[in-house]
Amino acid sequence: MNDNSVIVTGNVTRDPELRFTSGGRATTSFGLAVNRRWQNKTSGEMEEAVSFFDVITWGSLAENVAESAARGTRVTVSGRLDQRRWETETGEKRSKIEIVADDVALSLLWATGTVKKTERGGGGRQGSGGSENGNAPQHQAGAPAPRQSQARRQAAPADEFDDDEIPF
Repeated sequence: MNDNSVIVTGNVTRDPELRFTSGGRATTSFGLAVNRRWQNKTSGEMEEAVSFFDVITWGSLAENVAESAARGTRVTVSGRLDQRRWETETGEKRSKIEIVADDVALSLLWATGTVKKTERGGGGRQGSGGSENGNAPQHQAGAPAPRQSQARRQAAPADEFDDDEIPF
């Protein structure tokens, strides 16, 4: 059982930046703003707080996010929290908590979109929080046209489901 899980819904604050590791694995990072509104019981006024998160994606999820999400897109991210630590050039210790996404979904609350199924490549889940899913949102209303990925797709392994085997 994984006790480190998080699901947040918010707006993308910067376009996902698609990069590739030296081994050819895709990764993206993007910002997410999560708003919370409530009514102050004392004054009756509506109040709001915004939290900002950095989100990291891996594999085909990273490629799909780079092609489908843009600044302003409302998404739901599920994944885990990860604390990254480093030391500055002056010797100061720093740390940052990021969300490593297992899945990113476009929110259809205030927009419409179409889904374009991608070829399955890499197969199944990969380590360190990555996810290789077979569905990718194609385009969200109001978002720029999807960008083409530069990564090469691998053939799907034999243990993947065929479309006819999916129970829904």
